[in-house]
Amino acid sequence: MEMMDVPIPVPEAGEVLIKVAYSGICGSELSGYLGHNALRKAPLIFGHEFSGTIADVGTDSRAFGLRVGMRVTANPLITCGRCSYCASGVESLCPERKLLSAALPGSNAEYVKIPAEFVHPLPDRVSLENGALTEPAACGVRVAELTAAGPEDTLLVAGMGPIGLFALQAVLLQGAKRVIAVDLSDDRLAFAAGLGAYTINPRVQNVEERIRELTDGKGVDAAIDAVGAAATRQQCITSAANGGKVVFTGLHQAETTLDINDIVRREIKLFGSFAYSKSNFQTALEWISAEKIGLGNRTTVSKLDAGAFWFDKLTRAPGKEIKVLLNVTTINEVGMKSNDGV
Repeated sequence: MEMMDVPIPVPEAGEVLIKVAYSGICGSELSGYLGHNALRKAPLIFGHEFSGTIADVGTDSRAFGLRVGMRVTANPLITCGRCSYCASGVESLCPERKLLSAALPGSNAEYVKIPAEFVHPLPDRVSLENGALTEPAACGVRVAELTAAGPEDTLLVAGMGPIGLFALQAVLLQGAKRVIAVDLSDDRLAFAAGLGAYTINPRVQNVEERIRELTDGKGVDAAIDAVGAAATRQQCITSAANGGKVVFTGLHQAETTLDINDIVRREIKLFGSFAYSKSNFQTALEWISAEKIGLGNRTTVSKLDAGAFWFDKLTRAPGKEIKVLLNVTTINEVGMKSNDGV
């Protein structure tokens, strides 16, 4: 990862240029940094969880009620709006989808451009810092939607990173009876407990045995893997009740060996969860605005020119940081030019 000069994007008809304030580091980008993500090929400007202010608008963009100086966040999953998937509200499956930080230049730069229809004004009560969390929160909303959890259901969430924590909050808001959080970090588990979860640390407890205790031997009605490792995927299947659901949203490993015979015999329902719909994104912003969902004070803010340090640290030895936001507005304070990007 390195800082470099690139031209400031010029918004075309129907596009908006956003001066970035905060840009989050996503786990999917960490895998891209390591060369393990098929969607991300160097050279590329990462960043798709962001907030900022509108710097310029192309022709026809004002029809969306957007104006220069407006505080905004944006849905970085650009879809066609014409296919059957878009028409039925599952835009994440659009065959023409393009994601900032993958197919398109991302937000780890002072400026990013995006079609106006994907830009969302931030309510006055939502800070730019919290506005940058809308995208990962939307991922959690989609995961909860797939579980269809109700008031009689117990769920397991493996992995208390940002997506796992947002999924935990979303299923509780959806009305789940009980959520069990699993992670190797006592610090993250303490945060999850504060949100209302039962917690299990595999270093000190047998996950399967503890889940059986909490569910009277039945297992959970739905399990969410927010890690994407072979061990956590299998753990979720093992922990599910007969006929239960397992939602895979973590992308850590591309290949995993699962006991398919066990899945067939117990009629476990498997779901993949990629990104979110436009509706999920809007719901996430509404919940953030209402302070129903968030990461509290567990975000770490750093300057854009420290991005290389954080990408390296988060792939080698992540600590207590739950979400790292790069503060792009401070870039000029360290002598960088006004059109740099990482």
